[in-house]
Amino acid sequence: MTTCTGCGAAGDECEELFHRLLVLDFSRQAPWSPLHAVSVSCYFFQHPERAVDGGPAFYWSLLHMYLRDGVEAMRRGTERARHLNSHRYGGRKPTLDDFPGAPPFPEAGPPPTAYAVTIVDVAVDGTFPAEGFEEREQAWAGAAITAWSDRILPRR
Repeated sequence: MTTCTGCGAAGDECEELFHRLLVLDFSRQAPWSPLHAVSVSCYFFQHPERAVDGGPAFYWSLLHMYLRDGVEAMRRGTERARHLNSHRYGGRKPTLDDFPGAPPFPEAGPPPTAYAVTIVDVAVDGTFPAEGFEEREQAWAGAAITAWSDRILPRR
């Protein structure tokens, strides 16, 4: 059996599942669309070799804001970052300061390669069912943060 080299999930379907999730995100319907930034952050946090913008420290900050303050606070943060990224307002890329309050990012060490929750778990049967999606998304975010934290400070 193959495993994903990024997140350790069984199989090799992570990228395909991510594209399916993006289709749901862009449908602009709950529960998927409001959690778009969380989905993207979790996926690229667990597959950093595929990330195009931001990076682990950025995803760290955004996911901490989401887990600490909830989806509405995270939505306001992403709206502000999107606004500032517009060419009308200077075209500034989002930074860690757009999602304040996270503990310092544990820079040292390579990215984790195994997580307690991956996109395969969030997808359930490959369809990302609406029922329980928010809870699975929250578990995914928590698992990503925990795995990166454990690289520096092993849990007991």
